[in-house]
Amino acid sequence: MKKLYILAAAAIAVAACGQKPSDLKERVESYAVVEVSSPLYDALSENDKKIVSLFRQAGEIMDGLFWKQTFGDKAEMEALTDKYEKAYAMINYGPWDHLDNNAPFIEGYGEKPLGCQYYPQDMTMEEWEAFSDPDKLSLYTVIRRDENGKLKTVWYRDEYKEELEKVYALLEEAAALTTNEGMRTYLTERVKAFRTDDYLASDMAWMDMKDCNMDIVIGPIENYDDHLFEAKAAYECFILLKDEARSADLAKYVALLPTLQTMLPCAPEYKTFVPGTSSDLNVYDAIYYAGDCNAGSKTIAINLPNDERVHTAKGARRLQLYNSMMAKFNKIMLPIGEVLMAPEQLEYLSPEAFFWNVTFHEVAHGLGVKQTVNGKGTVDEAMGSEKTTWEEAKADILGLFMVNSLIDMGEITDITKEESIATFIAGIVRSVRFGFASSHGKANMMCYNYMEKNGAFSRNEEGKWVIDFEKAAECINSWANLIIETQATGNVEFAKAYSAENASIGEALAADIEKINGAGIPRDIVFDYAW
Repeated sequence: MKKLYILAAAAIAVAACGQKPSDLKERVESYAVVEVSSPLYDALSENDKKIVSLFRQAGEIMDGLFWKQTFGDKAEMEALTDKYEKAYAMINYGPWDHLDNNAPFIEGYGEKPLGCQYYPQDMTMEEWEAFSDPDKLSLYTVIRRDENGKLKTVWYRDEYKEELEKVYALLEEAAALTTNEGMRTYLTERVKAFRTDDYLASDMAWMDMKDCNMDIVIGPIENYDDHLFEAKAAYECFILLKDEARSADLAKYVALLPTLQTMLPCAPEYKTFVPGTSSDLNVYDAIYYAGDCNAGSKTIAINLPNDERVHTAKGARRLQLYNSMMAKFNKIMLPIGEVLMAPEQLEYLSPEAFFWNVTFHEVAHGLGVKQTVNGKGTVDEAMGSEKTTWEEAKADILGLFMVNSLIDMGEITDITKEESIATFIAGIVRSVRFGFASSHGKANMMCYNYMEKNGAFSRNEEGKWVIDFEKAAECINSWANLIIETQATGNVEFAKAYSAENASIGEALAADIEKINGAGIPRDIVFDYAW
């Protein structure tokens, strides 16, 4: 029987025939340079600035570890002699374009291995299925070969021991310096987590750290980089400073989460889950990104931890990265709207609506259904390879649903429903310019195609988008219902078929994207740190 190599067959097939793109200079310049700074940093004490400096050193190590995970030896890219190849490789953490469905852009490199460096490149499906180690799908193991060539699991603490020992020292020094008890507890527990690959206690401690003027999100966290099984967590780091004034304005919405859960547009049996009200909803300025969160497109909001045990006990923390968010709206979102939308509807594009939509996308991860209603286990277990795509789709549309509901309730008063809907629809195009290889991209395309097919918007004689706000409101409810029902019943077969058919870019949208690209609108942002 012919063996199926599940990681690198495509890469091997085309490695010798890649073509150097003629537009690489344009690709590099399509990232708008944003100077990362914050008045909140200037207000820190000298002691706090020392702590932030230690955080940055730890983050730089996370950055190096992510290079190892997603590509291999960073020095291979640093040795490139073409300055645009090198610059673009640094943005993408390797020779594959994050904003072009991971297409290779350097000669000699084929398609990005689905499993990156988490698995042996020559591993076959037969080997994987015969490999019975119970830890093989752990978030915190890599798969390697033993001295006999057989598969084995290696814990992150052992695979990356040399680098992690430096992280321990930096975080322990920061813990000794901080005067905030919650921060000290979290850092102490996080070091233990790095040493043991058990992150539950540190996640719990992070949930309790609610009165600190700074924050660090650090460790192996998201599994998007593993396109093979979505089983391996990638290293990353954010350094954040809390905006106390904006955070105070959001605090009241946490208490409304159980009410919003009961209002979801789905059958009663799909909304019995009661979200925790200890969830944290706050606003931060981001002053440093490293690793997974810095590769290609830049994150503008955080919803963590991912552990369902923490969600059940304490909820989650939703961190809105205000300075990054506003940079993307001003440099990308608004110019896209000016190209695509009918002039009479441009007034509905709003930075405040963008803020609210993004904020409640993160909140929406905590709503809906967590356990299937038909005995298939958790939603994540039942949805398998579709879990992340459909979870992101849920968060997108339920976030918009909640913003509109809160406007109706008189809780959000600085925007209209027309502004929230128009800004949301324009935001879909901003996201799918990243390509739709990612779970976020697929989710956006399914939403776009659903709304277009059901009349939420159309194109006028000039090809400009015209939104039908009444039909858009109907689409919000019906699309949300379809997603929740699919998750609640664990209908992975339907999910696979639906995403295969609808997570795609049609001719009309492709033409719109060409217009955007021709207008010279940045595809994303890249950071220049001012501190």
